[in-house]
Amino acid sequence: MSIPTVAIIGRPNVGKSTLFNRIIGRRQAIVDAEPGVTRDRHFAPAEWNGRRFWLVDTGGMVPGATDPLNRAIRGQVEQAIAESDVIVFLVDVEAGVHPMDLEIGQYLRHAKRPVLLVVNKADNLPDETRHLAFYEMGLGDPFPVSAAVGKNSGDLLDRLVSLLPVATESEQDDETIRVAVVGRPNVGKSSLVNCLLGKDRHIVAAEPGTTRDAIDTPYQHGDRRLVFIDTAGLRKRSKVEEDLEFYSTLRTSRAMERADVCLLVVDAKDGMHVQDLKIANEAWDRGAGVIIAVNKWDLIEEKVTNTARDGERDIKARAPFLEFIPFFYVSAKTGQRVPKLLDAIVTVADEREKRVPTAEVNRVLEALLARQQPPQPVGESVRLFYATQVGTAPPRFAVVANRPEAIPESYTRYLHNGFREAWEFTGAPLTIKFRRKRGRR
Repeated sequence: MSIPTVAIIGRPNVGKSTLFNRIIGRRQAIVDAEPGVTRDRHFAPAEWNGRRFWLVDTGGMVPGATDPLNRAIRGQVEQAIAESDVIVFLVDVEAGVHPMDLEIGQYLRHAKRPVLLVVNKADNLPDETRHLAFYEMGLGDPFPVSAAVGKNSGDLLDRLVSLLPVATESEQDDETIRVAVVGRPNVGKSSLVNCLLGKDRHIVAAEPGTTRDAIDTPYQHGDRRLVFIDTAGLRKRSKVEEDLEFYSTLRTSRAMERADVCLLVVDAKDGMHVQDLKIANEAWDRGAGVIIAVNKWDLIEEKVTNTARDGERDIKARAPFLEFIPFFYVSAKTGQRVPKLLDAIVTVADEREKRVPTAEVNRVLEALLARQQPPQPVGESVRLFYATQVGTAPPRFAVVANRPEAIPESYTRYLHNGFREAWEFTGAPLTIKFRRKRGRR
């Protein structure tokens, strides 16, 4: 089930960031009296009455502006409207109906999205009546709130979630492997997806997530069914720059939330940037399997000897968890090694679902203990009694001990590496938790 998106839009300095912070419950967006402070986009997950949604805080929209900054902001707001399921149009009760409000409202009439007209700074609630003037905008009932102090915010959220698309359980079965192709802009994600799926392939069974969500594309690989998430965003180039950086980040987070396997595409010419590591780490922390595809390898493979081996070693030294992630050096342009990615996706998905019998887990644990006991602090000795796998997707293990709090991180890594040596779990995150044994042996 995909999570819908709500965008807050309006002209500058009507309190969009204040409302954003009020809804998500923490101060993430910068709030300032100076118009135009919110130039970068902010987004965060929010929840109300059991309904989850992404909330987007946009910059102040100035219709008809010609300076580069305001034109850029207007472009991002327009994309926010295109990406969203519901639009919160925020106006300022103290300023009354502003000409820019009327112009933005006229634009929203053609947006084909549910629009909730919210009148902010209504600090005199429940005795406020100034919001009634906004009926002239023809966008339905104006909803008065005071974002700064929270007045009427609960009723606003009730109304907001009632406009979200109806939540429906995914029709995909448990055997379907959901794949998110992620990475920084302009690393060749769309080219790689086209190469994997076939550039001219006619999609006959496109599956929408939510009403306004990106399209997911099913693909049959042998006897396994794969679904590539958000291929609309990857395969289609817009008239403006292919992916505004913010919406690339938002789509990445949404896709990773749904994915079983994340295929992280890295540009071979640029190497692995901090942002690439951040994406890989976020996918790993979310429990998704990870594969790294170093794209555009055709441009450098014949120029430098051992480039792949040396580069991979350097990358893994920067982030040790990458030691467990498979790397593929591919070219979406020539198709070099691209077919191997499909087999790797299936392998990593299966590794993520792997379950080890409890007897085998304890045989490996005993061997690891025989090789190296946990460090013994002053006082009662530390003992590990037994272990079991408590979950899959991703694999999770519980080890029962008499003093869980005394086991250092270094010994956890030792067990972690020992479990991987025994069962690999290629490309899948693995967690070990220690639990206290009840009573004494």
